[in-house]
Amino acid sequence: MANPWTGEVTVQIDGKPCVCKLTLGALAELEGSLGEGSLVDLIRRFEGGAFSGRDVMAVIVAGLRGGGWIGTASDLIAAEIEGGPVGAAKAAATLLARAFAPPS
Repeated sequence: MANPWTGEVTVQIDGKPCVCKLTLGALAELEGSLGEGSLVDLIRRFEGGAFSGRDVMAVIVAGLRGGGWIGTASDLIAAEIEGGPVGAAKAAATLLARAFAPPS
C-alpha cells in the first residue's frame, strides 16, 4: 500500500499493485526524458489539461523506477493500467502533486 505522506501512489498494472514515487533521481530522469522543457513546463501542461500520452507515460515510468521497478516505457506498451488512459493520467497528476506538496 502506498504512503501518500512520502509521495507514493499505487498504480495497478496488469492486475498487480505497483508503488510509484518520484524520488530526486526519478525526477532527474523524468526531466532528462522530456527533451525540451522542464518539470515546471510539465506541471503546467498537467494543470492546464494540455499533457500528452508521452507525458503521462514518462511520469508513470519515472514513478515506477522511483518505487524500485526496473524497466522502460517499452515494457509498458501492452500493459493494462487500471482505469485506462484516464486512470494513468490521474496517477501521473497525483504523483507530480505529491512530489512537490504533502497530501491534503
